[in-house]
Amino acid sequence: MAKPMKRAEQVEIIYDKKRWELLKQLRLQTIQIMEALNKCHLRPIVNGSIARGDVSETSDIDVFLPEPPSSFIVETVLERSGFQGYQRKIIQATPLYALKGYIELNHQTSLSFPLVKLRPVEKEFYRFGGEATLSTLKEEKRVLGVDKRLMLIEPTTHGHTESTVVGREKESANRLGVSLNTVLDRTRALLRRDEVGRTGVFIERELDFDETFEQAMKKLADHNPAVRRRIRFYRK
Repeated sequence: MAKPMKRAEQVEIIYDKKRWELLKQLRLQTIQIMEALNKCHLRPIVNGSIARGDVSETSDIDVFLPEPPSSFIVETVLERSGFQGYQRKIIQATPLYALKGYIELNHQTSLSFPLVKLRPVEKEFYRFGGEATLSTLKEEKRVLGVDKRLMLIEPTTHGHTESTVVGREKESANRLGVSLNTVLDRTRALLRRDEVGRTGVFIERELDFDETFEQAMKKLADHNPAVRRRIRFYRK
């Protein structure tokens, strides 16, 4: 796993032909998924290295729907477009975070969406890591964002520059267009993960074959007061 870095200087990374080709290939795959969702007005974004451009052979395609959708519509769109999810699950990172549905399309590609309305700070998490719309990808643009090493990735003509966020949180927040609290929260979380390792999530539940996300969330809420509170305070 990538470890946080604290070097002060800015470094320029030049992409070779292989890396540009990999970015093009991964973005074409992403566009295919996002176009299918966009036709049904689901307005997807893609988060992370696909949006920033600093891809590698291990990069995942993480498509996200910022607004809570009908999971039936989402799964119907995927099925009709030839995408078959092989694992479906609900994840809630902490009692305060939104419950999210995850559909894994293959080992490298997933679609996720909130099952309840996101708090503003949760929406900013995606901008912190770099988020791109379908039009951004089609126009071959790349966006500013922070990777798991806590390096601020800024696209350039020949690749990108990177510099640490640690110690530059306020400046980074201004550059990213997010609140300082969001930068501090993500920085603390990633530094803690580096120190103590990845900790477990509050809830991770795989869905049964004939179960919808909404049905599974209701079952969780029936037995878990923390889930009920999160649903009650941040309804759609």
